[in-house]
Amino acid sequence: MSHSKTDVLIIGGGVIGACSALYLTRRGIQVTLLEKKQLCAGASHGNACWIALSHAAPTAAPGVMGQGLRWMLDPGSPFYIKPRLNLDLVRWLWAFSRAATAEKMKVGTQINLDLNRRSMALFKELDAEGLDFDFAQQGFLHLHLSEKKRRAGIEELHFLAQFGVKGQVLDRSGLEAIQPNLRSEVQSGIYYPDPGHLRPDKLVRAVAGQAEREGATILTQTAVTGFETKGDRITAVQTGRGSYQAAEVVLAAGAWSSLLAKQLGIHLLMEPAKGYSVTAKRPAPHLGPQLPLAVDDYKLAITPLGDDFRFSSTLELAGFDLSINQRRLAANSEGLNRALSGLDRLEIKETWSGFRPLSADGLPIIRRSEKIKNLILATGHGTLGITQGPVTGELVAEIVG
Repeated sequence: MSHSKTDVLIIGGGVIGACSALYLTRRGIQVTLLEKKQLCAGASHGNACWIALSHAAPTAAPGVMGQGLRWMLDPGSPFYIKPRLNLDLVRWLWAFSRAATAEKMKVGTQINLDLNRRSMALFKELDAEGLDFDFAQQGFLHLHLSEKKRRAGIEELHFLAQFGVKGQVLDRSGLEAIQPNLRSEVQSGIYYPDPGHLRPDKLVRAVAGQAEREGATILTQTAVTGFETKGDRITAVQTGRGSYQAAEVVLAAGAWSSLLAKQLGIHLLMEPAKGYSVTAKRPAPHLGPQLPLAVDDYKLAITPLGDDFRFSSTLELAGFDLSINQRRLAANSEGLNRALSGLDRLEIKETWSGFRPLSADGLPIIRRSEKIKNLILATGHGTLGITQGPVTGELVAEIVG
């Protein structure tokens, strides 16, 4: 078996791995990235496309656990936990419940906001460099179909305002000024001006391509099969195409990071949170979203992508099961058509499901491993993987030094 050497070996070819490769390379560090499939094959591909700057409250928040348990018996619910006997899930749920306090939510919100704001600055830098990933900063608009969600939305706005997040409550006429073709039952909403959006597959390929031009080695179809260790260090990473030796190893394999970490005796409190998205062709230029939208009653995101648009839903904890939940897709379509007119007959270009790495406390895991001294963990971003991709890459580069 052949052996290759590099300064830093990155496992994972999604947004976290690609950004880590770029910022490490810019420090003059020799980098090799391994991806088991193609670049952007996992959660980085089919997500909501948001740079969700103001979506900073951790998933672990007061009341979420109780709501999740109530939804557990409804596979079409926005946050579905598939009942099963699994020790890892039990540990995760216990840790999640302990993290879901008001004080921890405030601390977590500030951490996520700091990361999100730095990432937005880096996105602007990458865009200014000429990297093409359809970057736009139009903000996004939360839509409310019920009085309950209107009140909850205003409460969230007031909570975020204490952290400097800007938002504006809009009535029907205010909504129509920025988003036409709303159904009549949408009577209120909240506009957040600072978030942005992009095309995630173009982002990952652009960043990885730039890293490669600056000296990084990007290897696809190279799955990691195991590790060789000596004491508290990784001495080699094994793949089906040979083994690799590196001074530092970055584990950025998304939801699969927990499975690889287990091979090293590391148990991450992280679950694969399955999400769904549907990418469809616009029936006409004036139909569909004119800017990113959230239908809060369905926890549905709708994002413009040029001649196409994408609508996607939130969380399903069902283990590593990629099967498509038709009830969830039906609920997504219902939410889309209750919010926007003219979209009842769509030309579907892609229906996707994938796993987001959801940590128990709702915060990303970006640190050195305590057990394996030359292993850096860069995972656990949940629904903020795209948003926090650049800042995570920058932090990984700082950790390596």
